[in-house]
Amino acid sequence: MDQPPDSPGTEPPPSTENTTRVLVVDDDPTVAEVVSGYLERAGYRVDRAADGFVALARAAAHRPDLVVLDLMLPGMDGLEVCRRLRAQGPVPVIMLTARGDEDDRILGLEVGADDYVTKPFSPRELVLRVESVLRRTRPVSAARPLHAAGLAVDPSARRATKDGTELALTLREFDLLAFFLRNPGRAYAREDLMREVWGWDFGDLSTVTVHVRRLRGKVEDDPARPRLIQTVWGVGYRFDGTGPESGPAGPGREHPATAKETGW
Repeated sequence: MDQPPDSPGTEPPPSTENTTRVLVVDDDPTVAEVVSGYLERAGYRVDRAADGFVALARAAAHRPDLVVLDLMLPGMDGLEVCRRLRAQGPVPVIMLTARGDEDDRILGLEVGADDYVTKPFSPRELVLRVESVLRRTRPVSAARPLHAAGLAVDPSARRATKDGTELALTLREFDLLAFFLRNPGRAYAREDLMREVWGWDFGDLSTVTVHVRRLRGKVEDDPARPRLIQTVWGVGYRFDGTGPESGPAGPGREHPATAKETGW
């Protein structure tokens, strides 16, 4: 971090100790120490690694519940570490980046990061992001299974299938699909989805765009001509649980080429 973003003497409120394990991966010892300290004070068990190879070894030895991962690492960058972590099994990832370029942030989301924070950042904000992501990983025991268009989502087990085949979804992709299945036929702006699915009142809307694109790649027969998650011109996205065949663009439906032009 370039400078301490919080007021001197400001500390996160102490929390009850729990067994939730967070792996912090950053080659800057100051950043790693500050982030680890705030997470530990919030009640998390923290492991640290200064490079990608050590991070993968630590994750294999003690599977973390969440990973805070720097994009720029020596030897193996954060994108490759994220890919390899995903290959080992599902785990939420919050990416840290010192870059301001939007393409780098989007690339992090494309490889499966659930969230990202740009340096310099507030450690308190990062703790809140960690809590938000972990909160959404907890099973919802009372939630009923959802079914539509060959898709099945079990919120209690956090399991999703398409035509009986299990889908490999990230945390946010699962939440986004479950939200769509709960609310078919209604168009939602990206701001609405960020608030309802991510729990944020503000943020980079490209986060929603990337996750919709990734989700389409896993649930659509032809992601280039989506039948289920449709782009609504000037509004956002709508889930069609009946899964009609794609046809010429009409009222409320956007031609795929136009959707690419808008960035949605």
